[in-house]
Amino acid sequence: MEKNWVKIYSTTNSYLAEILKNVLLTHGIECVLINKQDSSYLVFGEAELYTHINKAEKALQIIEEENV
Repeated sequence: MEKNWVKIYSTTNSYLAEILKNVLLTHGIECVLINKQDSSYLVFGEAELYTHINKAEKALQIIEEENV
């Protein structure tokens, strides 16, 4: 991943992160989902959503509007 990317969201529910990723992409905000959950025990680890620092404020605003 390039420099200047920041984590804007993390959750233990990877499906929520995937939904938010798609919502952000439809708003034209490039983002990356990194799933750090254990493949055997999904209760360990989190799914993290990253975006470029220049888009972070807008992305957080969209996430807040989605009430997640």
